[in-house]
Amino acid sequence: MTTVKMYDQTRQDAGSVTLAAEVFEVEVRPEILHIVVRAQAAAKRAGTHKTKSRALVSGGGAKPWKQKGTGRARSGSNRSPIWRGGAIVFGPQPRDYSFKVNSKVRALALKMALSSRLASEDLMVVKSITLPEAKTKHFAKVAGALGLQKALIIVAGEDAALTRSVRNIPGLTLTTPERLSVTEILKHRQLVLLEETVATVHARFAQKGA
Repeated sequence: MTTVKMYDQTRQDAGSVTLAAEVFEVEVRPEILHIVVRAQAAAKRAGTHKTKSRALVSGGGAKPWKQKGTGRARSGSNRSPIWRGGAIVFGPQPRDYSFKVNSKVRALALKMALSSRLASEDLMVVKSITLPEAKTKHFAKVAGALGLQKALIIVAGEDAALTRSVRNIPGLTLTTPERLSVTEILKHRQLVLLEETVATVHARFAQKGA
């Protein structure tokens, strides 16, 4: 178990919170993080690229010129791959780039990503964030007080008002424990957890048994 300081939204001391060692003190293995980030990036690829083979290019049915006697190289079709406007040899075809990563490996990678932020002292626990109204300027003051520049903020659930307040501030991203991903954690230098999300994060990994 690790005990870390907790702050309020003005960065004043608000007590402490205990983080589970099996979630936030896992040895970081870059090869595990690498394969999970690759899998998440591959799953986002549309894979809709396509080029035409000789069977798909229209035209080219007639022989351009007779086989012999012209002095030119013989040719059977003006849709040959060596002709301008011809087919493409071994070009890309629609495909699915995604590949499977076991759920225990994904859970382990998430714990490693969380642990890396705690180890580098870039993890902050905030008691709560309350805004008078859903405006960017109000959250900008909170972010300034907490020293947030490129941060992933984990809140308990979907909060429309908080989402509207954060979405126009460059570098700041709002997410929930259910939508937490290795790529998002590693992409942001800072990680912010609200007090109420700590128990949810612990419970998520306890259910996976990893």
